[in-house]
Amino acid sequence: MGIEISSVIDLPRSEVFAWYARPGALTRLAPPWQPVSPRVEADSLSDGQAVLGLPGGLRWVARHDPRKYDPPCRFVDAVTVDGLGSLPAGLLPWRHTHDFEVVDETHTRVVDRVDAPVPSAVLRPMFAYRHRQLADDLAAHARATRRGFVAKTIAVTGASGVVGSALTAFLTTGGHTVLKLVRHLPRAADERRWDTEDPAPDLLDGVDAVLHLAGASIAGRFTERHKRAVADSRIEPTRKLAEIAARAAVPVFVSASAIGYYGADRGDETLGEHASCGAGFLADVVERWEAAARGATESGVRVVRVRTGIVQSPRGGTLRLLRPLFTAGLGGRIGDGRQWLSWIGIDDLVDVYHRALWDIDLSGPINAVAPQPVRNAEYTRVLARVLHRPAVLPVPAFGPALLLGAEGNRELASASQRVIPARLVQRGHRFRTPALEPALRHLLGKEAG
Repeated sequence: MGIEISSVIDLPRSEVFAWYARPGALTRLAPPWQPVSPRVEADSLSDGQAVLGLPGGLRWVARHDPRKYDPPCRFVDAVTVDGLGSLPAGLLPWRHTHDFEVVDETHTRVVDRVDAPVPSAVLRPMFAYRHRQLADDLAAHARATRRGFVAKTIAVTGASGVVGSALTAFLTTGGHTVLKLVRHLPRAADERRWDTEDPAPDLLDGVDAVLHLAGASIAGRFTERHKRAVADSRIEPTRKLAEIAARAAVPVFVSASAIGYYGADRGDETLGEHASCGAGFLADVVERWEAAARGATESGVRVVRVRTGIVQSPRGGTLRLLRPLFTAGLGGRIGDGRQWLSWIGIDDLVDVYHRALWDIDLSGPINAVAPQPVRNAEYTRVLARVLHRPAVLPVPAFGPALLLGAEGNRELASASQRVIPARLVQRGHRFRTPALEPALRHLLGKEAG
């Protein structure tokens, strides 16, 4: 039993093979709907090993076979599961052959062959996902390369979060060096200590760009303590980091922001980047958060503020919370379901941050949302359809207020913001999944049928 799947990539074979050999490839190819997490990446495709964490403390270990290593044509890995007294019947052995065939000077056929006693219906969605990721990631890097964005050193805050881990893996597979700014004592060569209250003057020495993603989670009951943590983790750390970037003459400073800038409810108003700031706690925080980078702007640093919508990923955020409810048939709209939901797939968000780095004509606010916002009722219908489950249990309007409080409910669960990515569309930006259903099918491994 097993599977063979192939696709053609619009790049020479040497470049495609090199992508697999760089740090981050395992993370970029790991299907997000599966209960596994990359722990260790192979330091060599010839004789290294990669490790994935499994539920129950088990480890999925892929060991590369040096006898079958033939760059840039092939590498092979065999899988074992550590932590078991005996190998599980029906799962192993697993042998994966990666072949790279020349189509012509600028095109490569990538072929995955897996020999394992696993039904192809289980394997096919996983490898279809991997091939889409590979093609889209390489295409994104090729666009940046054509604009001269190659081999940069990029400092990243919040690198361990859902967005940060996806983004850092994407950047390292593109040949960039990622320097993680961390609050603990550095534990690896790619980490540098970042004291948010008193950052070191040389913190950004040797850095070509900054991606500032860090901030306490907004989700939670809107107590005074929670609101203070949300604001304090964003405004002053951003101001001080932007000042260091200005003194170090870092060319570009890209900071996370949020569509909360527009307020909790603007009705059916279409909100591009030139729309006014709204009212409410989050709008106030985001306005001050964005203004905190003014020192870098005034010093000539190109500052980009990425106003992010509702990020779609099974590894975090609302989709992680909703997926088990909908899978159990307990999902449904909130209230009357007419609230606008401005969403974005995790990989499209990665592309927006990437573009902010290389597109030197971009500065100021950018709405990081898909071009097709949907109402809450439509979102729940689509998610239920993708998961092949009903969505017949609407959540009463007062329900989220019991968990979040009245203010948290108004600004999070019941928020209605019809935001569009006007500036990205104007620049001809390519979205991987501009429509909701294909985005959810890609992220959840659910083929259309």
